[in-house]
Amino acid sequence: MSEAEARGANRLHEQLEAIAELLARLADDPTPDHQAELQQRLDELHPADIAFVLEALPLDERLAVWQRVKADRDGEILLEVSDAVRESLIADMDQREILAAVEPLDADELADLVEDLPTEVLPELMASLDAQQRERVQSALSWKEDEIGSLMDFEMVTIREDVSLEVVLRYLRRFDELPAQTDKLFVINQDNLLTGVLPLHWLLVNPPEKMVSEVMAPDVNTFHPGDDAYEVAQAFERYDLVTAPVVDDGGRLIGRITVDAMVDVIREESESEALNRVGLREEEDIFASVWASLRNRWSWLAINLVTAFIASRVIGLFEGAIEKLVALATLMPIVAGIGGNSGNQTITMIVRALALNQITPDSAKRLWRKELAVSLFNGLVWGGVIGVVAYMLYANVALGLVMTAAMTLNLLLAAFCGVGIPMLMMKFGRDPALGSSVLITAMTDSGGFFIFLGLATLFLM
Repeated sequence: MSEAEARGANRLHEQLEAIAELLARLADDPTPDHQAELQQRLDELHPADIAFVLEALPLDERLAVWQRVKADRDGEILLEVSDAVRESLIADMDQREILAAVEPLDADELADLVEDLPTEVLPELMASLDAQQRERVQSALSWKEDEIGSLMDFEMVTIREDVSLEVVLRYLRRFDELPAQTDKLFVINQDNLLTGVLPLHWLLVNPPEKMVSEVMAPDVNTFHPGDDAYEVAQAFERYDLVTAPVVDDGGRLIGRITVDAMVDVIREESESEALNRVGLREEEDIFASVWASLRNRWSWLAINLVTAFIASRVIGLFEGAIEKLVALATLMPIVAGIGGNSGNQTITMIVRALALNQITPDSAKRLWRKELAVSLFNGLVWGGVIGVVAYMLYANVALGLVMTAAMTLNLLLAAFCGVGIPMLMMKFGRDPALGSSVLITAMTDSGGFFIFLGLATLFLM
């Protein structure tokens, strides 16, 4: 974490502590002074900071803060909070409050919230919009959540290519303010076909008598509304984009994508991958009810229970060997634990590479060979180290050799599964991160116990 990020995190934490302390005071002594102090603190916070505070408070305190937030900020805050927390906030609002909160939002922002709004609110909401807003909301809703069309911003500045830069400057001065994230103007012809872009800094440094067609950049990164949002976010990162035009199949300009939307996509994808890796179905409100948390966690816990039972049965197959040589019981967790750690390292690298589309069928084979070679080397080195330790502890050369061989074989198994599991998930159209940590741990635990105890039975009994 950078120094600036650390300062920001500390500031947010201090704000959270101050608000929690004020809420505690209000519970004991609801004086007007304490209420005014809390209100002042909330009024000074950015909507994103209020969202952070709401997510970090238990439900009763969260609702107490939410009820004190000024109504004209409700919509912005609802956009910032997580889906789980948004659900609890909307449940505390009546129909009139919901409409007042969401009506001022832009079409793309409304599209983000519509799925979470009560169905009885939607007809009145759509009726309150003008024809253009309604058409834009319906356009955004017609695309899937992970497609660019659902994230398009319709507020943009367009110009014609057959005018001078002086005319463009006069045109811009008519605006009270430019749309947020405006770093370029979109150049279109009379048929609304995108012909290029004019970056604002080019507009400022070129002579005003020049024509737009002379200065504009005709070769521009364009996207289609059906494009995958995460792939577009990667393009934004790769080309350092701030905004980019969205065109239909005929090349007509229909909207734009902004960097703030792409930052949200990258963050959500990262969070989703982290949740999927441990088998969580969705983002969870940390103060959700016990039942809601159970529903979110039970499925992969059930799978984990089955795999743990299999591992225990593997151990049960070698009870006789363990009874004769108790050292096996103390050493076998080491083999399984190191295998699991190595497998998680491999699977994390492969899932990331798959997410970035860096793996082809040909490169997959090379990856397998490379990861197996790395695991073989690590197994021989660290297996040799733990083999020497085992020999020194138990004065048994054969036990040391078995430990080295078991460590090496289990690391090879971890590498094979670390590449194979996400590739197999991808082949069957599933998220390669889904339950990856659970699966790799199950494979290396069961495999590690079987390899170590099997070798010990063959060579030590």
